[in-house]
Order: sequence, then C-alpha cells, then structure tokens
Amino acid sequence: QAQLVESGGGLVQPGGSLRLSCAASGSIFSINVMGWYRQAPGKQRELVASITSGGTTNYADSVKGRFTISRDNAKDTVYLQMNSLKPEDTAVYYCNAEILAHYSGLSTYWGQGTQVTVSS
Repeated sequence: QAQLVESGGGLVQPGGSLRLSCAASGSIFSINVMGWYRQAPGKQRELVASITSGGTTNYADSVKGRFTISRDNAKDTVYLQMNSLKPEDTAVYYCNAEILAHYSGLSTYWGQGTQVTVSS
C-alpha cells in the first residue's frame, strides 16, 4: 500500500504564484507516472500536468508556459510550480501517481486534494 500527501495550496492574488508538493510514502517499489489534476465546482476533474519517471512532461493547453511540473525520484515527490495564476485556475488540485507497491501490485493512487483559490 501507498499514500499520497499534498501540501502548498492556498489563496493567492491573480498574477501570483504557488508551489504544490505531493509526497508518496508506504511500501513503494517504484513509481511510474505522477501528475496533478484539478476539479473546479460544477466541472469534471481534468489533467493539469504529468511527468514520467524519466522526466517526460505533459501539460494541459490552459497551463502551458505558466505551470511547471517536476519530481524528485529520490524523495518520491512531485511538485507543481504555478506562476501567473488566473481566477480560472481556482480548483481543488489532486495529486495522482501510478505506484508499484510491495505486496499490492501496480495501482493508481490519489491524494486528498488541496484547495487553490485565485482571487483579489
């Protein structure tokens, strides 16, 4: 089994920045893709960005050039640096990871979510 714990959300003014972190823990053998999703009120959850264990990244068009995903494989942690934030970035952000855990095999895990609010 594994767990994902997120941190770093909060309230920020338009144009500001936030950095989200998500640390995986538990009986982890390896982690494949890690990513961030978000869900705004009344909308479906959508992919924001993802990163493979080799460092290949993928971004939603709406965040390209403003958000940067990175990971520290030694710490089993993924980060999302969010710059030039807009009100439409307001959502609950969820960490996601495909983890091969000892005794429980390959599964997709989700964090508990962290609120990001962009407002003046």
